[in-house]
Amino acid sequence: MSAPLRRFLGTESGSATLLVAATVVALGWANSAWVGAYEQLWATEISLRVGDAELALDLEDWVDDAFMAVFFLVVGLEVRRDLSIGELTDRRRAVLPLLAGIGGMVVPVLLYLAINRGGDAVHGWGVVIGTDTAFLLGTLALVGPRTSTQLRVFLLTLTVVDDIVAVTVIGVVYSGEIVVPALLLAGLATVALAVLGRLRVRRTWPYVVAMLALWLSVLESGLHASIAGMVAGLLIPAYLPRRREVERAASSATAFRQSPMAQVGRSAQGALARAVPVNERLQVVLHPWTSYVVVPVFALANAGVDLRGGVLADALASPVMWGVVAGLVVGKLVGVGAGALGGEALGLGRLPQGVGPGQVLGGAALSGIGFTVALLIIGLAFDDERRQDEATVGVLLALVLATAVGWSAFRLAAVLHGETSAGLPMVLDRPVDPEHDHVRGRPSAPLTLVEYADFECPFCARATGVSREVRQHFGADLRYVFRHLPLPDVHPHAELAAAASEAAAAQGRFWELHDVLFERQDRLELEDLAGYAAELGLDVERFLRELDEQTHAGRIRADVASAEASGARGTPTFFVGGRRHVGPYDAGTLIAALEAGRRTEDDPALA
Repeated sequence: MSAPLRRFLGTESGSATLLVAATVVALGWANSAWVGAYEQLWATEISLRVGDAELALDLEDWVDDAFMAVFFLVVGLEVRRDLSIGELTDRRRAVLPLLAGIGGMVVPVLLYLAINRGGDAVHGWGVVIGTDTAFLLGTLALVGPRTSTQLRVFLLTLTVVDDIVAVTVIGVVYSGEIVVPALLLAGLATVALAVLGRLRVRRTWPYVVAMLALWLSVLESGLHASIAGMVAGLLIPAYLPRRREVERAASSATAFRQSPMAQVGRSAQGALARAVPVNERLQVVLHPWTSYVVVPVFALANAGVDLRGGVLADALASPVMWGVVAGLVVGKLVGVGAGALGGEALGLGRLPQGVGPGQVLGGAALSGIGFTVALLIIGLAFDDERRQDEATVGVLLALVLATAVGWSAFRLAAVLHGETSAGLPMVLDRPVDPEHDHVRGRPSAPLTLVEYADFECPFCARATGVSREVRQHFGADLRYVFRHLPLPDVHPHAELAAAASEAAAAQGRFWELHDVLFERQDRLELEDLAGYAAELGLDVERFLRELDEQTHAGRIRADVASAEASGARGTPTFFVGGRRHVGPYDAGTLIAALEAGRRTEDDPALA
């Protein structure tokens, strides 16, 4: 998993604890002698005035309309990143989560409407469409498999569908009377964001100005302001850092280390900012705030239901409450499970590696935790406070029941089907064979570092210097092994370069051409490769013939298959002592990992 995705998942899981605490505090406060203070707090008016222009909202509206717009902005940023360079770049991987997401909305809505067929209760159908990502991932960490990285990615992809549809429903179905002039201004702000993204503007402030204009316009237009956050997030582009800009940032940082002056430091800061896309910079800044402040404060403002005075008894007898419970607990389980498993049975896609059917059902059950979006829609769907309380009780009860059903599904999957892990493999699938693998160093060295790499990957090129430093540190105690993992979808010359290195290996010159390819990875056309072969004194005719006949394609496919079976999904991926290395791959980190592996081998008690 990429570092941004690991960071995203970790933050969401950590915020679940705060969500639970905020919910408990809200319920306790609303059912105490200080309930008046609770209601008075959220009714407090806060206004902003510039000249004759004034924006006045009570505190609860600030939370629902402003804070939640930031929350959906972060969701939109993550969706855009996944579509551009993340898990959803391979559209085939998105088929089953897409089907599961659609099923997880259609079935709950049908169940809700089957229980609430008429009257104002019908308006609450939107309450059951959403899934709370923070609660889902936090609960998964508590009740799910020991390792759940692949299942978490699958569920996160599924919630993308939920979030987009939920915001669309909020904006279209649950908005007020439309004010056309404000809507036109919102359209202009949207165009401005799209133009900034198209031009790849590197500074953050133009996007912030456009987003504020969009939010204010949407707020005045009668649409719910949360839609502004999602639209803005989807329009801010995400892309991989460019090698030239990364190197320029590194040079600027080196210059500042040599000359720690304010002007040089400012230049280095600017170079670093330009090397990281605005999309990811905003996520890094905003995501902790939305996870640890926005969502818990939203729970504190919206989960406080006074259950006294017969409210709880009325809720338990209310079709609205049971419609919410049935939709979230039963509907999500059936809809998500049928969409994912049915789609796989029909051959429309396949489950992520390491994820079993029982674990899918466990995740489907947990997707019935609709907390944040559900509470937001409750306030928009019902004007009657009694109805709001009944629906809120349903959401809270569904949270408990969905967690219990998910826990049961995971336990049964482990006991009946042996589904104890839902993560990618961590162990090197094919042991190192000095007769077959490309090995630098003493073949019988006690320490082993394996790298799966792509000759056109700029980060692999930088990693060659890292591996050189690691080899120098350990000397004869380390053997470095290179295996192919070309990524032709993003690096069109990678497979040809890999074949060229194998053609050179057939003439005993693999490592020489390996070094040349990484030094000149921006020139990997066929004529370039032929020129490199001539420079190295190879038989160029034989070299080109083997490329034309794809003589070494089987060898490259075997490396790719071993990468797949070992859990390697991107480049560079390192294996230290036969186990996949997760985290930074700078020289210091890899040296520390190899030293730790050596200590473990020397002292089995540390294993």
